[in-house]
Amino acid sequence: MHRIDVAERRARLVRRHRLDPADRTRDALEATRSVVVLHSTDPVTVFLSTHARTTGLTPEDIERELYVERTLVRMLGMRRTLFVVPRDLVPVVHAACTRTIAARERRRLERMIVDSGISTRPAAWLSRASAAALRTLEARGEAFTSELAKAVPVLGKRLRVGAGTRFEATQSAASRVLPQLAMEGRIVRGRPRTTWTNGQYRWVPAAAWLGGEIDSIELATAQAELLRRWLAAFGPATETDVRWWAGWTAREARAALAAVPHVLVDLDGATGFVLAHDVEPTETPGPSAALLPTLDPTTMGWKEREWYLGPHRAVLFDSNGNAGPTVWWNGRVVGGWSQRRDGEIVFRLLEDVGADAVRAVETEAARIAEWLGDVRFSPGFLPPFQRELAA
Repeated sequence: MHRIDVAERRARLVRRHRLDPADRTRDALEATRSVVVLHSTDPVTVFLSTHARTTGLTPEDIERELYVERTLVRMLGMRRTLFVVPRDLVPVVHAACTRTIAARERRRLERMIVDSGISTRPAAWLSRASAAALRTLEARGEAFTSELAKAVPVLGKRLRVGAGTRFEATQSAASRVLPQLAMEGRIVRGRPRTTWTNGQYRWVPAAAWLGGEIDSIELATAQAELLRRWLAAFGPATETDVRWWAGWTAREARAALAAVPHVLVDLDGATGFVLAHDVEPTETPGPSAALLPTLDPTTMGWKEREWYLGPHRAVLFDSNGNAGPTVWWNGRVVGGWSQRRDGEIVFRLLEDVGADAVRAVETEAARIAEWLGDVRFSPGFLPPFQRELAA
């Protein structure tokens, strides 16, 4: 079995994810393709992840691709997580992951409707509420959740969330019905309220935003294509990595692997998978530092992370497994960073990486600070280590 060692895996990570300054692009779409999709749970991540892999782009350039050219689309996908996805990959992600999630979440929402005392016929009620929401949205062109909750009386009904737990609360039906419609491919998230750091998005009919309905693809075909693209960017990877990243069952992961030409490789005792034509060594990248944001797709790309994360998981991730902002040197995580209220980008290294690395990290910190200018942001996922830096 061909062996791929840690040094080769790190070299691939740096080159393929465009963390070497020599590999940066001037195109947000290409930056996204290099990591398949961008995490969008935190709105700032999309912009900082793109900035880390590009040169010469402004936030306005990224907004143009998202909201004017629409080469990038925000949608729920793998692991019921919000991503920004290349337009041509939207049907693939929708078929490979989102449709299954939508069916599961619809059943959950129907139970919630019953438990909240809204209706004893939840499927019929949800169909009527969805139809009313769509009619109103199509008439308006776009709207926020709160606007639709006021305009469509059934969407203003209150749902009980977390019933029987200490987290029990109520929320408008609109806050559940509209994301459900998005998972089903009928509406999409458009421009945010105020600026690009805001995570409240306008809803828009999918056909209007995308210029047509989302193409329908057979499940197995879509899963094979998604896996092929992911292995091209993240391979070699273990079956555990595949299942975790895609949110698939073991059966789904193995069926997708069987449909994609690949070879087995030795990852220092573990069995990994790479595309069949992808076993040759990567050209060694130059020394490179990167400051990646909360939930960056590289940091969150594998389930088994020891080869690039080392002993730093407990410090740089929160208790739910969400990665905070990380400092990288030559394809591995060596520290964390944050933005202070005055805009200063501060970092702390967790190991001695030498003077050259420190200077390179300082250069990247200055590059981010200049790019952000007067923009201030507060990540939704900020582990204690990075929170302390920001204080």
